Amino acid sequence: MAISYETELAEGWNKALQKAKKINKKILFSEVLKIAPIAPLTFYHAGKDMYSGERFFWQDPNKEITIAGAGKIEKIQVNPDSSRYENMENEWKELMQDGVKCGILDIAATGPLLFGGFSFDPEKSSSALWDQFGDNLFYLPKYMVSVINGETYLTSNVICSPEDRVDLYIKLLHERELLLKENWETGFSACPEITGAEEVEAEQWKRAVANSIKEIKSTELDKVVLAREMRLTLSESASSEVIIKTLMEEQPESFIFCLESGSDCFLGATPERLVKKTGNEVFSTCLAGSIIRGKTNEEDAQLGEELLTDEKNLLEHQYVVSMIAGALGSICDEISVPEKPLLLKMRHIQHLYTPVSGFGKKEATIFKMIEKLHPTPALGGLPKDKAMVIIRETELLERGFYAAPIGWTDGYGNGEFAVGIRSALIQGKNASLFAGCGIVEHSNPESEYQETMIKFKPMLSALGGLGNE
Repeated sequence: MAISYETELAEGWNKALQKAKKINKKILFSEVLKIAPIAPLTFYHAGKDMYSGERFFWQDPNKEITIAGAGKIEKIQVNPDSSRYENMENEWKELMQDGVKCGILDIAATGPLLFGGFSFDPEKSSSALWDQFGDNLFYLPKYMVSVINGETYLTSNVICSPEDRVDLYIKLLHERELLLKENWETGFSACPEITGAEEVEAEQWKRAVANSIKEIKSTELDKVVLAREMRLTLSESASSEVIIKTLMEEQPESFIFCLESGSDCFLGATPERLVKKTGNEVFSTCLAGSIIRGKTNEEDAQLGEELLTDEKNLLEHQYVVSMIAGALGSICDEISVPEKPLLLKMRHIQHLYTPVSGFGKKEATIFKMIEKLHPTPALGGLPKDKAMVIIRETELLERGFYAAPIGWTDGYGNGEFAVGIRSALIQGKNASLFAGCGIVEHSNPESEYQETMIKFKPMLSALGGLGNE
């Protein structure tokens, strides 16, 4: 690493140290450098020995932003209640207060950044399955590589105490050089074999769907989303970097995400953006209504056309569009909503898709937007409160971070959160996969069951089997 970088880091660290001593409190020090290209997944792998259990990875479908974090200098968790979004935002503001930044500034997804997520439902107590994550979990990384529109940046974050040594930055230099020297382009191991698969209470899930259809026909409930779990046993512990690499290759149209916590790892390839904020521009995605991909181009086009005219799927989709447009309308000065949905084609499935955009009001932070949007009818139902009661009483799993907001926000107010679907919780040689369906008046339990099987496929395939057929 060039001498000028070392000098700049030393000067920045000394400035932070002097400020910490002056105000007699710990403060955040952050440095951002533009560096030679390195694949974020290579950097993620390089952190395995030193920072296993404290890493994250993110890539958006357009490949505009890819980030990988290794190590954490702060782990933030707030009380699991209705104020969790506001409390998380306040914790983030407090952490940023009095901080010192040096190097390259004002680049989105660099510098101080929080990565993490929330559980689907703070009112449902966390089960043993999600012990490592709790209701919410965010990291401020020690080191992070960000590839922004083809340019590569390295962020180093440190909590600076008044009593720290003046030469502590030298340790920082040494650690990050080790991470950047690592090479992991070739020679990685394959995914372990799937030695066992259990669909958890599949028949009972179908009965729950049938009961929900009756509820919809006889009450004011319009829609409810019911999810189920598939448990896998693997021949050996799964490597998250191998799964991420496979997802990047097989699901390029998706958000690829991974969040480690201790010995567990939650990862996936989701097609669904919850919210993106760039300056005051705001973007969301309405994704509801789906059908399989065709085996030929002709069949695929025919199935897509069928989806675009299907009454049940169009109704389900419109519920989501109306809710998201209304939620963003309350925090944006103006919004744009196309009149008709488009098709979003993934490897195994195609969806009805409507992008919504707007310009956020000054007070509209990304955490406020998440609070307004989650859960959308695509993940919960309508009316929201009634649907949530049905989910709590009916579902045979603890959703945890599944179907919930996961993503990042930086110190400049930018950020992006997706919805954690097409996902799995990896626990050594065990994996829990999750899939759900939107139930409306014209739903059919067997058809919904088959739809969940399609939605399991991305993670089954990434784990090396059962989803490849």
